[in-house]
Amino acid sequence: MLCQQHGAKRVRLSKEAIEARKQKEQSKIRDYLALNDDILTRKRNKDYTKEAFNKTTQLLQLNPEFYTVWNYRRLILLHGIFPNSSPVEINEQLSDELSMTTVALKAHPKVYWIWNHRRWCLENVPNGPGDEGDSDYLGWKQDYWKKEMFVVEKMLDVDARNFHAWSYRRYVLASMTTPRNPKTELAYTKRKIEANFSNFSAWHQRSKVLTLLWSKGELDEHQSKEAEFELIKNAMFTVPEDQSAWIYHRWLVGEGHDKAILDREIDVIKMLLEEQPDSKWCLDSLVHYHLLLIRNHPSSVDVPALTQDCRTWLKELRTVDAARVRRYEEIEQELGV
Repeated sequence: MLCQQHGAKRVRLSKEAIEARKQKEQSKIRDYLALNDDILTRKRNKDYTKEAFNKTTQLLQLNPEFYTVWNYRRLILLHGIFPNSSPVEINEQLSDELSMTTVALKAHPKVYWIWNHRRWCLENVPNGPGDEGDSDYLGWKQDYWKKEMFVVEKMLDVDARNFHAWSYRRYVLASMTTPRNPKTELAYTKRKIEANFSNFSAWHQRSKVLTLLWSKGELDEHQSKEAEFELIKNAMFTVPEDQSAWIYHRWLVGEGHDKAILDREIDVIKMLLEEQPDSKWCLDSLVHYHLLLIRNHPSSVDVPALTQDCRTWLKELRTVDAARVRRYEEIEQELGV
């Protein structure tokens, strides 16, 4: 029988068909539980055979979040497969592991244990042919890092906000035998941010890269910060409700020792508040930066006036962000009488 629902036709299953589907699902569950029990028994018995290894592949394809099975799989590699393999064979085995996890990540891009296994594989790549010091000695590892950067960029093309992919990207960048130019990474984060201002991970990565460049003296801190304030201003005005830009803005302002920057950024936020009078982040940031003025520049500001402004904004925050009323009450108590 056909029935109409939301403009689409569907078949209403008979009792027999429903029962057949139920039996099929129950059979799958029984098979899964049997496989699960078999693998855990093999693990307890320290079975490091190829047969056990293949069974872990079966189970992980069904449940990639079963971290105990990932751990067992690595034990099989270390104690059952690698000891009887040449460096070339180990390299080929790890290459297969990476291919397997690449397929898994396409279906489950945010499962930590898949990314974790990938790291383990890379950390166990044997040195290449030749003697230590030869150009070929680290050849295999160099090739892997290039491939990993390609893989992680493809993953971020699909989901530019995947936290696990960004974390893994930092791991790859830190591990590359030939370091990547940080300015190249800075350009990459800007492309991702301009494509989506709500990309918290890209903002976070950008802060890491800028800190590195400033510490090495490879980028003028004052000039680059001014450019960052322009970038973040565009984000704040485009998506004022998103926390990513505001958190980055606070990182950029820092502890607020530069009064000129504080005054300027407060004026920018007040301008935005006129357009977005109920903006939680505008109100919260104004309180935060006014408290920095009171704390760090008490002799050059009107403390009573700033304190009263804070009380006014905190009162509004208790209305627009009722879930955090207690937090705003505590901040007001810290202001004193």
